[in-house]
Amino acid sequence: MTSQTPVQIAWVTRDLEATEAALTTLLGARKWIRMPDVHFGPDTCVHRGAPADYHADISLSYAGDTQLELIAPTRGESIYTEFLNENGPGLHHICVEAADAGAFEAALSEAAATAPVVARGEMPGGMQFAYLAAPAAGVPYLEIAYIPDEIRTFFDYVKQEQQ
Repeated sequence: MTSQTPVQIAWVTRDLEATEAALTTLLGARKWIRMPDVHFGPDTCVHRGAPADYHADISLSYAGDTQLELIAPTRGESIYTEFLNENGPGLHHICVEAADAGAFEAALSEAAATAPVVARGEMPGGMQFAYLAAPAAGVPYLEIAYIPDEIRTFFDYVKQEQQ
C-alpha cells in the first residue's frame, strides 16, 4: 500500500455548488457530474461496526488524472456527518485503489494493523470501499477502493468531460 499513488481527493461540504466553484478556480476542474441522493444501505454498508443507512449528494470532477469528489450528506448518521459536525466542511479523505477484490481485502488487513476501519461497503456496480482513520498521517481518512470495470467506465466518462 505504501507505494500507491492516490487516485482521488475528497471533501465533505454542506454546499456542493460553492465547493465546486472554489475547486474549479483553485484546481482547474472544468465540469462537475452530480449524483443526487446516493443511498448507502444497511444491507451492504457498515458504519462503526453497525449497519449503515444514510444518503449523500455526490459531485465528481478531475484535475489531471486525480479524481475530485465532493460529498454533501443529506440523511442519516455517517462518517460524513460526523466529520461535518466535528470539523465543518473540508478535506475528508484521499483514496488509493486496489487491483481487485482480493487485493482490496489484503490491503484492508494490512492497513487495519495501524489504522482502524471506521466504515466500509459495496455500492451498486460492485465498487467496494473502506475508510481507515488516519489523522496521524495528516488526513482524516484514507479510503481503499476496488473499482470494477462498470464503475471505471463511468469514471472515464467523467474524466472525458473535462476535455
